[in-house]
Amino acid sequence: MSDIRWGILATGWIAELQVKDLLQHGHTVTAVGSRSQAGADAFAQQFGIATAHPSYAALCADPNVDIVYVATPHPMHAENAILALNAGKHVMMEKPFTLNAREAAEVVALAKAKHLVVLEAMWTRFLPHMIRIREILASGVLGEIRSVIADHTQDLPDDPKHRLNDPALGGGALLDLGIYPLSFIHEVLGAPSSIKATARMKETGVDGSIAAVLGYDSGAIALTISASDAAGSNSAVIIGTEGRIEIDRVWYIPTSFTVYDSQNTVIETYQSEVEGRGMQYQAAEAERLILSGLIAGEILPPDETVAIMTTLDAIRAQIGLVYPGGR
Repeated sequence: MSDIRWGILATGWIAELQVKDLLQHGHTVTAVGSRSQAGADAFAQQFGIATAHPSYAALCADPNVDIVYVATPHPMHAENAILALNAGKHVMMEKPFTLNAREAAEVVALAKAKHLVVLEAMWTRFLPHMIRIREILASGVLGEIRSVIADHTQDLPDDPKHRLNDPALGGGALLDLGIYPLSFIHEVLGAPSSIKATARMKETGVDGSIAAVLGYDSGAIALTISASDAAGSNSAVIIGTEGRIEIDRVWYIPTSFTVYDSQNTVIETYQSEVEGRGMQYQAAEAERLILSGLIAGEILPPDETVAIMTTLDAIRAQIGLVYPGGR
C-alpha cells in the first residue's frame, strides 16, 4: 500500500463504512474532523485514529493529511471540498458530488487550477464486476447497445425529520438513490440528448419516487426508477443487438452477472469475491492518481461527474424539485 494519509471529514454512517474498508485493506487514516471535539474523539477512539480535530477547518489544515474524504450531507459538499482544496488537500467526495452542476463545475475548476485530485466517491464504478462489465462492452460482443434499465428502490424511513426527507439537507430519492442508476447509464451510454422525467412528491417537498427516460442520438434509450419508500428488485440490464448483460441484485454492490447472446445462450457468468463492503477500490484509485501525478482517471473523470450533475439538474427541473436558496 502507499503512504497516502487520509483525513475523514464528518463522522456519520457513511464515514464509518469508508473507514472500515480503508483500515481493513491497509490504508492509512491519520485524522478525523467533526463539528465538535467530542464527536471527533468518539470516532477516533472507535477506529484507532491518532488525531481528532474539533472542526473541518482544523482537519484540512493538518499537515499530516494528504487527502480528505468528504462525508457530510449533500448541501455541504461544495463548501467542504473548496475548504480542503484551498488547504492543498486532494479530495474524495461522497455522491452526489454536489447539489447541482454549477457547484460541481466550481469544485472541479478549483481542483484543476491547483492540480489536485477531486474524485466522486461513486464506489460502484470501481468494483471488480463493473470493471469486467466495461471490458465486455469494449469487446463489442453485445453489438450496438440499444438500452439500459436500472432501478434503485428501497424502503427507507418516512420520518419527515430524517435527512432523506428534508429539503434543507438535499433529501429525496433522486440525489440519494437515483444517482446510482443515472451514473451507471452515463457510464454505458454517456450524456443523454433528451430527458423525460416524472415523480411522486412527499409532503415535505422532496421526491419519494422518480422515473426518467433518457434518449440518445444513436437511438438508444435508457430507463431508470428510484424510490425511497418501496423496495424493488434493484437489478440492471444492458441490452445490445447481439446480446445482453443481466446484473443480479443488488447490482450496485459486489454481486454477480450473466452475459447472454442474442439466442439467449449463456456465454459468461461472473461472481464477485470482495472483502469488506468494497469501498476500498475507490480509495485505491484516488491514491493511484495522486502517486501518478494525475488529476483525472478514465473510470470517473471530474468532467463526467459534472455531466452527471447536469443530468440530475435537468431531471429536478422537470419534476419541480428545488432546494432552499434556489439550489
